[in-house]
Amino acid sequence: MSAAVAGADGSASNPVSPSTSRKASGATEANGEKPKKYKCQYCSRAFSRSEHRSRHERSHTKERPFKCTKCRSTFVRRDLLLRHDRTVHAKDGGVPLQSDAKRRNTGTKSSPNGASSKVPELDEAALEQYGDSNDPFSVEQAAMLMTNFQQRAAMSGQDMNTIQPEPLISPHGPQMLEPTMPYPGSMTLPQMNGWDQMVPQSVTTSVMTNVPNTLPPLMERQQSQTDGLPSFSLSSMNNGLSTPGALSPFPSMLGPVSPVDYRRSPGPAQQCTMTKAPQLHSEDQITSIMDNIRYCDSEGALIETFRLPQLSVLNHYLSTYFNCFHHHLPFLHPASFNPATVSAPLLLSVLSIGALYTFEQDQAYMLHIGSKVLVTQFLQKKDNFSSRKCPLWMMQSSLLNMSFASWSGDPKGLEWACSIKSLLANMVAGNRYELKLRSDAREGRQPTHDEWIEDEGCRRTYYAVYIFFGLLTLTYNHTPAISFDEFDSLELPSSETLWSLEATDNESWAESLTASTIMTFREAHDALFLGDTARYSAFATRVMINALFLEVWYHKRSSEALQDVVTEYKLRLALDTWEKSLELCEPETVVVKLSAPHKGHPLIFNAMAIYRNTRARLLVDLKTVQEALRYHDSYEVAAAMTHARDKVKRSQEMLNVIQACFDCIEVAALQGIRWVARTSATNWSIEHPLCGLDLIVILSLWLWRVEHDEEPASTEESNMYQKIRGLFDDDSVDGYNQKLSATVARLWGSMIDEVVVWGITKLMGESFKLHAQALNGYEDAVLAGAAPEAANNRTTPHAQPHAQEVTAF
Repeated sequence: MSAAVAGADGSASNPVSPSTSRKASGATEANGEKPKKYKCQYCSRAFSRSEHRSRHERSHTKERPFKCTKCRSTFVRRDLLLRHDRTVHAKDGGVPLQSDAKRRNTGTKSSPNGASSKVPELDEAALEQYGDSNDPFSVEQAAMLMTNFQQRAAMSGQDMNTIQPEPLISPHGPQMLEPTMPYPGSMTLPQMNGWDQMVPQSVTTSVMTNVPNTLPPLMERQQSQTDGLPSFSLSSMNNGLSTPGALSPFPSMLGPVSPVDYRRSPGPAQQCTMTKAPQLHSEDQITSIMDNIRYCDSEGALIETFRLPQLSVLNHYLSTYFNCFHHHLPFLHPASFNPATVSAPLLLSVLSIGALYTFEQDQAYMLHIGSKVLVTQFLQKKDNFSSRKCPLWMMQSSLLNMSFASWSGDPKGLEWACSIKSLLANMVAGNRYELKLRSDAREGRQPTHDEWIEDEGCRRTYYAVYIFFGLLTLTYNHTPAISFDEFDSLELPSSETLWSLEATDNESWAESLTASTIMTFREAHDALFLGDTARYSAFATRVMINALFLEVWYHKRSSEALQDVVTEYKLRLALDTWEKSLELCEPETVVVKLSAPHKGHPLIFNAMAIYRNTRARLLVDLKTVQEALRYHDSYEVAAAMTHARDKVKRSQEMLNVIQACFDCIEVAALQGIRWVARTSATNWSIEHPLCGLDLIVILSLWLWRVEHDEEPASTEESNMYQKIRGLFDDDSVDGYNQKLSATVARLWGSMIDEVVVWGITKLMGESFKLHAQALNGYEDAVLAGAAPEAANNRTTPHAQPHAQEVTAF
């Protein structure tokens, strides 16, 4: 009795045992209910009717078979098409569509007023198609259910206010790995107070509410579907683990997944392959991992406080790392990565990032700090430490720990990462020298597959460090820690297809290696500046745009930059050549289970974000904003954004930069900003919010100048302004009484901090929202403090006193 009362009160009730579940299933069959024998091929759900399964599977495949004949809209179900026809095309005067039921039942009994006297019932079987913790309700589905509920109430004559319907969705959102986890829509990375403490402070989160800072309604946009390409949901990435909503708060909002074909399909002899995430298979392996940790923990710093999660959770972390993070920086070799035997510091750093992608910050910090402790003890034990003899796992775990800390959203983490930059750079230099000695010792002999995996893993790790340091320069204006000459004769990374082959597949490896194009870093770099397109891999493409970004960074810091027209011309030529080389990229046959609005490998998508940012920096350098980011104060960052408006000029050349800014925000707008806000955190890399910072600041300030400068907009500027305005509906702009400049800043800020994996995006999101308030508040302050004629005849923004800007915050 007490257990029943507890369940009715909403508290945790006693769990149902498997035997009880089987009894309940038998009772269901005894009562005459149909067994649920139609199982979804993408998740663990089952249905009693095949049509219900088909409807549900469309939430995974994103198929939209019902097309409107009066416009280009498509829908998942016919009833949604009918609702669209009634609400959108009723005023057109055409013949309205009819449901299948109405066509069959023409003699339905009607009430005196002409309406049907019976409201269609939504039984359990019908409700199954509408959603669950793995497949949340869409807006249209919720609206239909509410309409049905209102019709029932009206037919019964009851007062709507007296009816307490059962909630369609739990007020706490989809269930995460732990039942007590808050709604993930407002998940943020906690402030890292206590880097040297083993137990992180508790995570404080809040349930998302309908506040003005959340995203307003946007124009409904139909997502383009890729014909003939397989689709996957993130729930299928758990390798059998049943963890509703643990990976992504909104799995049903994932877009199409495409094989990585670089704008063309692989050859007929090639088959698309999918790399499986390494997994643990027994409790004995966990015992072996704990033994490795104790062996590395010579000082006993972890023995009393550190505990590994259970087997299923560890496998979930491994899956999220290799399915969400790995493809953006693929320096580990998945086929030979054995979690039971790999070095303990590297395993803990991998698990820490995997935990971040499941929004389990406490576990993430515990694993991250454990890895840091073991790495520190390794360095302290090595009295004769040499960067030439440093093991590869040392570099890899240090890189992951620095990535964790640098994008954590806490300045202490960034300070720690910067304190060991030189150490990591020395490791790369020493190991690269050893790699060269090993290669020279072969005297021209082709390496075996195992030797190649070792060498390629080293090269990929060096380039991953190079890319990471480039992101630190891009975000915080830090001086690059690795110079251009460090990789001079080093071969560029191979294709992902070649890298992902099993170590035992020697025949396919030898064939693919012979067919692949091998270029050194120097050869590719020289080709770019000569205007010669070259063929290399996706990872190499990402490496080369990082090199060009750093070239631009050095050029803008040069005292002769304003006069050095020749260098700038060469940089623009190299960037143009890099973009043309994308068409020549080595084709891939690896399917990446990520959702992104492109047909190439995620590395290409990430490289394009760096490319747009690099193009913009040739004209606008927001150094003050980047330096303010180092100290993680959103008010200071927002003030730096607003003060940077004098760096954004209105010119024909600036329109080219604004086009790059438009391309950045268009990706989100066309996909649906709401959809991007809820899925990009686990699907896209950290590059996109980092690169978007400069671009959206430039865009918002340019829009502000067009709106407020005395000089009227030119035809080209007006066209660009309207082009940007066309990305948003009236409610997004006019509903907040804001200019387009403030709307762009507000929407971008709301988008990147809605679902947070890396805490830096929360800081950026808050800064953009404050920047939007400043853009609006500046105008309000002028209008309130000046006579109407003075307000109408005010000069350009930079002529106004800065004190008025500060009050806007």
